[in-house]
Amino acid sequence: MNKQLFSLIKITSIILITCALGLEIWYIYLQLTDGSIPSNLYYALWLASIALISHFIEGLIAAFKADSCDKNPITYGIYTFFVGFVGLWELFNPTSESSSYK
Repeated sequence: MNKQLFSLIKITSIILITCALGLEIWYIYLQLTDGSIPSNLYYALWLASIALISHFIEGLIAAFKADSCDKNPITYGIYTFFVGFVGLWELFNPTSESSSYK
């Protein structure tokens, strides 16, 4: 894949996952304080939950595989959590031109 495309996916993914984390934290806060999230955000909350779960699973896979690829499992797992599939791609294809994380 194109290196510029990977960079764009990484930046977009980091922004969206950070927003999803913020939305989830806000929702939990509202639940604890007997508040409610605006009804027009339920769809976004549902999507955020799915994205966070899938990125969490990708991060776990990367963390377990990273040690055998001479990478720190914790930092690579967190990196993959935020960038998603691209982190796994870089881990499983170390000769890939997109691999920028060391």
